[in-house]
Amino acid sequence: MATVVLLGTLDTKTEEYRWVRDQLRDAGCDVLLINVGTFAHGAELADIGADEVARAAGTELDRLRDARDRGAAMDAMATGAAVIVRRLFDEGRLDGLLAIGGSSGSSVAARALQALPVGVPKLLVSTMASGDVGPYVGDVDVTLMYSVVDISGINRLSRAVLGNAAAAAAGMAQRYARVRDETGDERTLVGATMFGLTTPAVDEARDYLTSAGYEVLVFHATGSGGRAMEALAASGMLDGVLDLTTTELADDLVGGVLTAGPHRLEAAGRAGIPQVVSVGALDMVNFGPRDTVPEEFADRKFLVHNPTVTLMRTTRDEMAELGARIGDKLSRATGPVEVYLPLKGVSGIDVEGGPFADPDADAACFAALRDGLKDTGVPVHDVDAAINDPGFGRAAAEALHRLIRAQRTGE
Repeated sequence: MATVVLLGTLDTKTEEYRWVRDQLRDAGCDVLLINVGTFAHGAELADIGADEVARAAGTELDRLRDARDRGAAMDAMATGAAVIVRRLFDEGRLDGLLAIGGSSGSSVAARALQALPVGVPKLLVSTMASGDVGPYVGDVDVTLMYSVVDISGINRLSRAVLGNAAAAAAGMAQRYARVRDETGDERTLVGATMFGLTTPAVDEARDYLTSAGYEVLVFHATGSGGRAMEALAASGMLDGVLDLTTTELADDLVGGVLTAGPHRLEAAGRAGIPQVVSVGALDMVNFGPRDTVPEEFADRKFLVHNPTVTLMRTTRDEMAELGARIGDKLSRATGPVEVYLPLKGVSGIDVEGGPFADPDADAACFAALRDGLKDTGVPVHDVDAAINDPGFGRAAAEALHRLIRAQRTGE
């Protein structure tokens, strides 16, 4: 029987959680109820009480109550909930997680939801689900349902919404429990990064890797895509990374809208995962419609990619800094790394005659990257081609195949 873990603040939502628990049981699921509320009311319903959650966070419930700091208490309960939820999953006692809450309850639940691997059912019913949902979803596959009304009692509307949520969580958990122990696709899993202007290279690489027996997950390098790949690498799910498109680093440096944050290009290195890296689309910073580009960039070179995306060419100094940053990140990798540099252009528009062609800027990036890796033993391959020219993607893919095979055989 599938087990749904139900997580919430029983000091304020006792009636609602009792009703949802019964709905889950009626749907044929076992239920483990975790109380993350910091007051006593409703605690008798919980299978895992607030005191245990607090201890999992390295504190005591009485200490949180006595401090009278709601923000600190919620942060501690979020930490403890994430620890407990992950432990239940690792023990095989969780087939799905359902949480219901307002702003505070959703914030606590978010950390627990994000502690679970991709593929494990995760559903949050929240009053906050119609706004900026990034903090609740993070980089994993959280399903959000807007509560419409506040989580305050069982009424005609909340009964419909919460009933649907319980049915959805039960269905997802039952499916997960059913297939969890079946033999799945055991092909080696590789993550690859792609942008519209590096698509030919990545397609060529993917075709080679697929024919060599790999399963390739392609991530669109739009900020969230890069973060998702980093999260999967950190979780140990990926066996290799083909990071041909590192453009998100340019947005992080200059202030574009598609940044993946300052820690992009670090997770695979920390995890010791084989990676082949290139400089795809570092020639551009991404903004929204042309009239949204900050005035400080008025004298720069632009290309309106489509009505909602405006590209700005990176300068020589920016390209040099990007090369230095990549070199620094890769120099700290604990696993095998190789770098492939397309000397005739880093994107589909950074080629001879193209609108972003700037060989001097590209050369500055290449030089800084080589300099950052000169004493590390990391091979840097200069390829006399543009990134999308036939052969470049395949060469990078062949290198990744070689690194993965060598790591596994110890050669």
